[in-house]
Amino acid sequence: MPDSMKLRDADGVRLLTFNRPERLNSFTAVDYRDLHLALDECLDDDSIHAVVLTGAGHAYSAGADRSLLQPNADSSDLSDAGTEFTRLLEVFGDFDKPLIAAVNGVAVGFGATMLMCCDLVVVAETARLRLPFTALGIVPEAGSSALLPLRLRWPDLTWALMSSDWIDATAAVDMGFAWRCVPDHLLLEETLNAAAIISKLDNAAVRATKRLMTAGRAELATAAIQRELAELRQLLRHRDET
Repeated sequence: MPDSMKLRDADGVRLLTFNRPERLNSFTAVDYRDLHLALDECLDDDSIHAVVLTGAGHAYSAGADRSLLQPNADSSDLSDAGTEFTRLLEVFGDFDKPLIAAVNGVAVGFGATMLMCCDLVVVAETARLRLPFTALGIVPEAGSSALLPLRLRWPDLTWALMSSDWIDATAAVDMGFAWRCVPDHLLLEETLNAAAIISKLDNAAVRATKRLMTAGRAELATAAIQRELAELRQLLRHRDET
């Protein structure tokens, strides 16, 4: 397992921890690759019946690493990141084992939108989420413009996306972003317990149930990604012209 990721197995559950706390567990091209390889490994391992994602330190994930957001970012780095990001989204779309997020600290940008690929989201009381796209002068990514409305209440989502405002843990549950809010010190325990309950059930039945519940979601996200990229290109083109 690469340094950017830690794993722990128990009771048929694999805990995957993003392990770049000094960078708030933000993602470079390498980190996107490490995560999709780790998820592929979980799919291939018949002893793993459920997966929990969390972050080391004081953040779940701050999304894309700042090195990818700078105006002078290296074009090859951006290309690699795009390739690995696309592959990660494909793996998320095909992942038919239960995937549960234990959100500690901040979840920003992709750190928040990836939660739409998780079946259950448990947030710590001090967790905060943010969809910062308008503040950055860009649009939602990762198919989230289509996936977020499937789960969140429309007025709450409209405010969160239009304003780029912070979402606290209680609001995240109320608006449908998260399933449950728990005290910080119980976050992993509660999340792993929930995963263990599911992992003890008939694995084939659980996976079939998830496939039925998520049928068509990958195609919906793929179409949304194309629209998001088209809007982003238009924004950037207009910015260059002015």
